[in-house]
Amino acid sequence: MINLENARAWYPEKDPVHGFDHIERVYRMADRLARAEGADLSIVHAAALLHDSQGSDPNSGERLSHHLASALFAETVLKEEGWNQTDIEAVQHCIRAHRFRGDNEGPQTIEAKVLFDADKLDVLGAIGVARTIGYAVQAGQPIYSQPSPQFKETGQKEKNEPHSSYHEFLFKLRKVKERLFTDTAKKIAEQRHAFLSAYYDQLIGEIQAER
Repeated sequence: MINLENARAWYPEKDPVHGFDHIERVYRMADRLARAEGADLSIVHAAALLHDSQGSDPNSGERLSHHLASALFAETVLKEEGWNQTDIEAVQHCIRAHRFRGDNEGPQTIEAKVLFDADKLDVLGAIGVARTIGYAVQAGQPIYSQPSPQFKETGQKEKNEPHSSYHEFLFKLRKVKERLFTDTAKKIAEQRHAFLSAYYDQLIGEIQAER
């Protein structure tokens, strides 16, 4: 049976960004959203446990395709558990569609929308601050550097421009709440978005000795 304890083996314990603690939070939030939105709990639970199971570490070289690798891994795991093909494909769609960037398929089912939203809520609020800084440290990037005018306008960095956690906020995090699908997640996102935005306002103010 697939559960949180069994899923622990698929994830690093000490990864501050995509470690097992992230999976625990996404699982709990996905359960909350699924119950509120009327989604199939078995599909949502399995997808939440498996969605980052392969290649999520930024140092693995497979980060950009981890959603595809994780979906393939999910098929292997679920077949061993005796799942039928229809339900396996439903879980795989959730996993493939959870990634924010790229040209991957968007969430088409309520279960996929629930997983997408649960995963994205985990980059907002206090946890979002911690994870974004953790990711920058993992990648050898600064917590803050002044974005170039080109980056602010286009999202494309100039040559040798670092990708600080503030760059990630501008490029991705401040847009997350507008990308959510479920009404429940949108309500939760309001406070978390406000906290994250206030953090970076405070950070810049302190760096510039204005606060």
